[in-house]
Amino acid sequence: MTTAYLVQAFTQKGAKLVADVVKPCKTEQSAIATAERLAPIRAGVVAFSQEVDIETDTYDEPRVILRIGKLPPGLFE
Repeated sequence: MTTAYLVQAFTQKGAKLVADVVKPCKTEQSAIATAERLAPIRAGVVAFSQEVDIETDTYDEPRVILRIGKLPPGLFE
């Protein structure tokens, strides 16, 4: 298994939050830095990690590293 570090940002479009393209990162620290860099220009940002087994194409539950701003209800709960 390998660990994937990802950042998901959201843009406010009227009353809706629209997901941006997920940004992959190499380390937990780079995911945090990316989320902090995006936070001032996005409605919300979440950095998370996920264990991935490439051979069987299975994914463990995501582990939230950092949440900033407004996020969709129930995201990773």
